Amino acid sequence: MPKVVRTGAVIIAGLVTAAALTGCSSDGKKSDPDAGSDAAKSSRAPGESDSDSGTAALEGGWAGKTDGKAVVLSVASGKAVLVTEQRACTGTVKDMGKVMLALKCADGDTGRTMGSIESNDGKTVVVSWDGGTEDTLAKTEPGAIPSGLPDLPTP
Repeated sequence: MPKVVRTGAVIIAGLVTAAALTGCSSDGKKSDPDAGSDAAKSSRAPGESDSDSGTAALEGGWAGKTDGKAVVLSVASGKAVLVTEQRACTGTVKDMGKVMLALKCADGDTGRTMGSIESNDGKTVVVSWDGGTEDTLAKTEPGAIPSGLPDLPTP
């Protein structure tokens, strides 16, 4: 299969997965992330931290370019999908004293498998990957396909 077709297939698969992770419930109502959490919060011992507080700020879609190549990150309910021009990676968001992304890439690549959130102001997130790459991504509008992605190949 030509490289352009494979790249297009990876992008499409990643965007479909990202849309599925960040989509609304089937009844059209948006879920309230704080609903039902009062009981869980009150059952914590004094001094215990809310492990979801750092991860909740990462929820949603993020997009940008690193070294001129599109990078899209989607986070929902503790699950993460990262799509670059040549690969798709999936995994989880973990609070390990610092918010981390633990991913596994479909092609076995390890350059973006463990990333730490260096900063997140709600508009821009910076992810530093153990492989040495640093991605700066901007928050995307819910339901919108990020701009700046490569064109899909034509048959």
